Amino acid sequence: MSHVGVGPRAVMRSVAFLTAGVLAVPALAGCTSEDPSGKPLAERDVAAAARTSVSDGGTLRWAVDSVPDTLNAFQSDADATTTRVAQAVLPSMFRMDETGSPVRNPDYLESAEVVDTEPKQVVVYKLNQQAVWSDGREIGAADFAAQWRALSGKDSAYWTARNAGYDRIEKIERGASDLEVKVTFSRPYADWKALFTPLYPKDVTGTPDAFNDGARRALKVSAGPFAVKKVDTKGDQVVLTGNPRWWGEPAKLDQIVLRAVPRDERVSELVAGKLDLAEIDPETADEVGLAAGPPRDAATGTPLMGPGGSPAPGAQGRSAAEALRSWAVANGSDEEAAEEEVLAREERREAEAKARRRQQALSGFEVRKSLEPAYTQLALNGADGPLADERVRRAVARALDREKLAEAVLKPLGLPAEPVGSHLALSGQPAYADGSGALGEQNAKEARALLADAGWVPGGPVKKKDGEEAAGAEKDKKDEEEKDGKDEKKSGGDDDGTYIVGEDNKNTDGKNTDGRNEGDRNDDDGGGDDAKDGADRESGEKHSSGKNTAQGGAPGAYAPKGTAAPAGAAAAPLAKDGKALTLRFVLPSGPGSETLRTVADRITDMLKEIGIGTEVSKVPDESYFKDHIAAGEYDLALYSWPASAFPATDARPIYAKPVPAADGSLNVAQNYTRVGTDQVDQLFDRAMTTLDQKEARGLLRKADSRIWAAAGSVPLYQRPQLVAARENLANAGAFGFETPVYEDMGFLKKGAHGSRPSAPASSSPSS
Repeated sequence: MSHVGVGPRAVMRSVAFLTAGVLAVPALAGCTSEDPSGKPLAERDVAAAARTSVSDGGTLRWAVDSVPDTLNAFQSDADATTTRVAQAVLPSMFRMDETGSPVRNPDYLESAEVVDTEPKQVVVYKLNQQAVWSDGREIGAADFAAQWRALSGKDSAYWTARNAGYDRIEKIERGASDLEVKVTFSRPYADWKALFTPLYPKDVTGTPDAFNDGARRALKVSAGPFAVKKVDTKGDQVVLTGNPRWWGEPAKLDQIVLRAVPRDERVSELVAGKLDLAEIDPETADEVGLAAGPPRDAATGTPLMGPGGSPAPGAQGRSAAEALRSWAVANGSDEEAAEEEVLAREERREAEAKARRRQQALSGFEVRKSLEPAYTQLALNGADGPLADERVRRAVARALDREKLAEAVLKPLGLPAEPVGSHLALSGQPAYADGSGALGEQNAKEARALLADAGWVPGGPVKKKDGEEAAGAEKDKKDEEEKDGKDEKKSGGDDDGTYIVGEDNKNTDGKNTDGRNEGDRNDDDGGGDDAKDGADRESGEKHSSGKNTAQGGAPGAYAPKGTAAPAGAAAAPLAKDGKALTLRFVLPSGPGSETLRTVADRITDMLKEIGIGTEVSKVPDESYFKDHIAAGEYDLALYSWPASAFPATDARPIYAKPVPAADGSLNVAQNYTRVGTDQVDQLFDRAMTTLDQKEARGLLRKADSRIWAAAGSVPLYQRPQLVAARENLANAGAFGFETPVYEDMGFLKKGAHGSRPSAPASSSPSS
């Protein structure tokens, strides 16, 4: 599944308010007496165990997506493995707790607080007196100052990917003692806790050369429970070993080996005994869950099963009748058939033996599952084409049944299937509130009204006399004006300038233009009373302006071309100015993207119900993001953003209004939908400068409501996190929001057990 792995520093581009009566941003979130942030939808699942239950020693072999090109987390080519290494080997002033909130890391900080706000904001960090770099030097103000200078953006010789927050610092100096660091800001900065995590030694950040090249393939100096032993590009692995100068709880493991293993090869590596921990796809999770068998007690949760809750058929899944027939053929009088069946039986025995060995190898693993701190969204490119019209974007968004989409992905995995209600936070995070009310609930009738208001009418393309395609009321009107006063042919089968109400999607051979025959269409529509109810609902449908867009009349009646049909027109293609309303839906084609493609199929069906067509374009994974999403070569796309504890800083580039660059191009930052508003930008800026957390959350919730209203992107569901882990591996697995505690990971002592969630978290989608 495509995931934007850059730490979210994004913003959204503006979409002006719709016509007054269509957009009423209700109360703009956050004004209720109850806390709208809720709770995390799923607990972490790491087989938590006390350190006394974990053995000393051992090597954890952990699958990752890649060996990083750099170990410098502040460079543009840093990736998820860069982050994982940094968490294990470098200081972090704050770490994330189970709600995705920043909490002080006592291994490095005794305290950190704002001590002054006037005339300038001042933060004082009091460091743990035991905190030292692996070369024996104390961690201190010099390291903070060097990182600030490197990331401030004032010296272009430093190749940095971001400087958010660091550009607001005025100076850094030693405090009352060597253990105090005093940071003075030139402008107020609410997200100051985001800074200095990770913290690099001044050896790395002190000069541009050291910063640019000194930490790409090695980190000679570190200050975590582990240190980087080697980055082995040939062996596709990074080896971390215990740091002898670590002052905290000693690491239980001797080594952590991060192995680059493609997703589609991980099950084979698990079977071969070459991995202990690996994030996996749902299909592999099914296989591992079935091999592990039913849970031994309630604490292990429900194993993942195939469709219908039963094991998927395998080599041993032959029925008794099939086995009896095979025996009869193998022992029958037809020698040729018997010989073939004997060979086939031998092949089946070998396959069954192989399957048993595979199942036995996987039986030592279990699936640990939670929800990843990231969500998948439908992106709508508002740069040009039909989606440049906010009414069309809102219609697309209103056509989606987000609950059904979330259920399609998460329910089979035993995970809570609740749609995400915010662009800026996830359920349980302090800034979370469901702002989707600013857009409105799923409603096909209102979606069609928005499209009609934008000039898109049912009827689909119709042929002109010269054989070209024309469509829509405006084009039809022009055609009628051109032929005004001319005789109209009315012989059978010829186009007489009229169409039959209710038969928009039929062509001359009696088939529907959507490629289905009448029988298929009746099955889909449900027929009978349901179809009648639909007709009743559709007749009298109105524009947001109040004008009637449905003329009424029974199927079979005659009406001018371009007249909307009251019944059955929901599935009729829409058109305007001679063009059908068809959107290009770009998807990745590689392994691991099956879930995205399933979701896309359902979205396509939902859009078809309101007359929007889609052209699905499957592209190679390696070009999906760079050549299509970032380049704006799409109408619709599915990809993910990670959640952040600091949305005022990290989400702004994703939703900020694009601005023209000096060369005439559009600077979109990370706003790949090209949709944004000045109001959203202003709300982010205010949230970033207020030090009142409650006020900041209110501003962010208002920003989110306006982002929903602009309909540049539609959050769908929190991504599932499925991890295959050895049964005796403790304190590792599906971490959810929490930062892993690397020193506590290890293998359980004999007879010890880790704690698993009592049951998969469940929550009914809100209506």
